[in-house]
Amino acid sequence: MRTKLLLVALVPLLTVLPILFSLIFYWGIGYYDRLLTFKVSSDLAVAHEYFIHVRERIGLDVSSLGDSYPFVSTVKADDHANLQRILLEKQKVLGLDFLNYLDTQGHVLVSSTGKPSDMETSNASWPVVHGALQGDKATEIDIYSEAQLRQIDDSVAQQAYLELINTSNAAPTKQTAERSGMVIHSATPVYDDDGKLLGVLEGGMLLNQNLAFVDTINSLVYADGSLPEGSAGTATLFIDDVRIATNVRLFGDKRALGTRASQIVRDHVLNDGKTWLDRAFVVHDWYISAYEPISDSFGKRVGMLYVGYLEAPFRQAKETAIILLAVLFTAIGIGGVYFSLRVARNIYVPLKSMNRTMTAVELGDMDARTGGVQARDELGNLSRHLDELLDTVQQQNAELKTWGNQLDRKVVERTVELEQTNKLLVQAQQQLVLAEKLAAIGEITAGVAHEINNPVAVLQGNLDVLRDTLGSAAKPVQGELQLMDQQIHRINTIVTKLLQFASPGEFAGYVEAITIDDVVADSLVLVRHLLNQSNIEVVHEKHATLTVPINRGELQQVLINLCTNAIHAMKNGGRLTITTKDSYEENGARSVTISVADTGVGIKKEDIAHIFDAFFTTKHQGGTGLGLSISYTLVARYGGTITVKSEVGVGTEFTVRLLA
Repeated sequence: MRTKLLLVALVPLLTVLPILFSLIFYWGIGYYDRLLTFKVSSDLAVAHEYFIHVRERIGLDVSSLGDSYPFVSTVKADDHANLQRILLEKQKVLGLDFLNYLDTQGHVLVSSTGKPSDMETSNASWPVVHGALQGDKATEIDIYSEAQLRQIDDSVAQQAYLELINTSNAAPTKQTAERSGMVIHSATPVYDDDGKLLGVLEGGMLLNQNLAFVDTINSLVYADGSLPEGSAGTATLFIDDVRIATNVRLFGDKRALGTRASQIVRDHVLNDGKTWLDRAFVVHDWYISAYEPISDSFGKRVGMLYVGYLEAPFRQAKETAIILLAVLFTAIGIGGVYFSLRVARNIYVPLKSMNRTMTAVELGDMDARTGGVQARDELGNLSRHLDELLDTVQQQNAELKTWGNQLDRKVVERTVELEQTNKLLVQAQQQLVLAEKLAAIGEITAGVAHEINNPVAVLQGNLDVLRDTLGSAAKPVQGELQLMDQQIHRINTIVTKLLQFASPGEFAGYVEAITIDDVVADSLVLVRHLLNQSNIEVVHEKHATLTVPINRGELQQVLINLCTNAIHAMKNGGRLTITTKDSYEENGARSVTISVADTGVGIKKEDIAHIFDAFFTTKHQGGTGLGLSISYTLVARYGGTITVKSEVGVGTEFTVRLLA
């Protein structure tokens, strides 16, 4: 018994603690690494946004200069000397490395550097210049060769020149120096007052050895106090895998210009075009690093943007945390074992005493009780007594549970009966209300039809007599006569709609198998005059293949009502989307759904419950409130349904479901 108790006390403790330590170690290290990766990812996002901001600023500066009145006036005056002076002044003010004015063929006419240009060479091969010649402003990253840099200025070529430094883990190369330059390249068209293209203004900033650029990124991303003591943030700009601007130190204060990225990073970023978010070896130490590819105006990956921070302080902190966690778990384990041994002893001694008492009961002490559980130790004897008590409790509990289950079943049965009765009562009330409405409308429409149709018939007859009597003499007032015909026809149409809503069965048309999308197309033609009055885009998505038994004219009436309501809801333009598709139910039933969705003003929640009621309308003028009521009645006649979803300010969607 003592052995069993010790095993029960110690085995869980000595098993759970190592497993718990392993899980915390695994999850903690994984979360810690993900946290470092997330930080460097957010750092890269800041650097990327600043890089984009610098490009946009240069593009805006060049564009503003190209649109300025003094510059355009000087260009129109063909004063090259004054134009060169303006370009030189603006180059210094804007912090650019060159500003060129090109003719409409892309040849450099005037340069801020004052260097004579080769008129046989056109800069139109650059996409940004080509776009500007077509009237588009553009700012991109471009890689200039050494010859192209010298064409700008020798000092620019000298700034771009960097001797390569042998770097461990870099890809093998025979190249000894980097002579090309990464340039933020911008161009904008220059127009005269009449909108005629005079030429193109081209400008650029060389990023090679542009230390202010990477230092600004580093100060933005890694401000003072953003990293723990001992760590350092770095930022770098690459051409291919060569560092052309960086604050990574080679030794002392010497920057690691001309060193190269590791081959695994180069393959991942430049070859595969992916972003690197992981630890990486940078020059001579490990950094938590983020690299993203840089593409030029031709869409080619030509370099990388990098930010990262020294891993060592974080690694030391992680190792310290692991050691402290291990010491803590060891201390907990030792304390737990000691506590478990003391508790086990306290349990064992009373159990041994109870065993002697139960043995005395078995020898004739009638005040004691014994159990029926077959066991050979003290705990087994105790279990037999507990089993008897539990058997009694279980028996009583079973009786209570049986009674409770019977009561629950009766409650459920009564609840179901009440719900069914209530549902039938609600349906009967709705049908009664609808019947009363239809009866009232039927009486009203019968009277209206009788009172209106007779004078309308007299008007129409007298109008015909008037036309026959006047003959050719009626030509001067032919338009007025036709207008009277139209208004009489309109009165007849309104009366017919009232009668149709009151007695829809009397107006049922010929039923045939209809292809839904054909009816939709015809309906769109009939509302085309309304669409033309508003800036509304119509999208007809055809996915229905099943035919539907219905009267074509009545279905067309429903669709025209829905389309008209959608058009009225989009007075300032929008999109009308009509989607048809087949539906198949689990019970084998087939149907076709027609969705009419708009991007209009939407319907208020309190109005949705009443939109199918007769004479209810949200239109301030021009609406009778019968369109949706008649549509609902027509669809219901063929066993279909109309449902609506709407959000104020977003739009409304009506869905018509018809049995196939």
